[in-house]
Amino acid sequence: MKKTILAFSRVPRSMLEPYVDKYDIVIMSPQLGDMDAQFESALPNAHGLIGGNRRLGEAELASAKNLEIISSISVGYDNYDLSYLDSRGIMLTNTPDVLNETTADLAFALILATARRIPELDAWTKDGNWSKTIDASHFGCDVHGKTLGIIGLGKIGEAIARRGRFGFGMNILYSGKTRKPRLEQELGARFVSQEQLLSESDFVCPVVPLTAETRNLIGQEELALIGAEGILINVSRGPVVDQDALIQALEEKTIRAAGLDVYVNEPLANSKLFKLKNAVTVPHIGSATNDTRNAMARRALDNLLMGLEGKRPLDLLNPQTRGRRRLA
Repeated sequence: MKKTILAFSRVPRSMLEPYVDKYDIVIMSPQLGDMDAQFESALPNAHGLIGGNRRLGEAELASAKNLEIISSISVGYDNYDLSYLDSRGIMLTNTPDVLNETTADLAFALILATARRIPELDAWTKDGNWSKTIDASHFGCDVHGKTLGIIGLGKIGEAIARRGRFGFGMNILYSGKTRKPRLEQELGARFVSQEQLLSESDFVCPVVPLTAETRNLIGQEELALIGAEGILINVSRGPVVDQDALIQALEEKTIRAAGLDVYVNEPLANSKLFKLKNAVTVPHIGSATNDTRNAMARRALDNLLMGLEGKRPLDLLNPQTRGRRRLA
């Protein structure tokens, strides 16, 4: 009997077609009606799930009697109840590394956009306000030669730091649990406490996973340390930053600006952030290029197929689950 794959988002049909002889493949689509209803209907027969942006835990997976593996097309996996998956022996994989460079591109786009006030002045120009040479009230701040502070110098943080160091001659500070001697030598990076990083950096980029420890990592006290000339960039996870405290800091201009790709609640349809000229807001587009999304889907599919074939997936997050799947 064929195993069943349920593709619930982000997988090109052409990528799945070569496997239709070996697997029963169900591809959800908005054109077929309610997405939740499609998911619930197909779930009891599914041996493997592949997709992203769907919260999955005990309540959502109670009927998934045959489920062996979830292959998430994402780096972060806070949408999944890992302890429940462990208890069921269900493998969970993600797609690290594939999006490092493109996410770093976006981080630097936000650095430049906030520093030079690009969205604000674009709107100002298009509104017909450019009737004479601009004055100091429209000036931004430089990026080259400034100090870039990265909280969590992992692979994405390293990619951001390389752009800052070699592209803009920036001084690099970093904080975190682990010191990185190689990067200190390569990038001239200095390992400092988080407090020192916040107070000395012109641009602060937290690049950490969302955990109980990192939730609200940047709150009112941390924003005060960043100060009125500092800029916060967040391309990691929304809840890493206390959003209410950030809005207050931006309104009161106790920090200069913020560039945001992620938010506490997503999608974000209405927010005070959208009314603030010193907030640059984009809709979680860190990996949103055709090249990167296709590479992520390909990696996720490789993980899925390896798991269904009894092999260890490349990016297995809970290796202790292999070989001990239990029914719901």
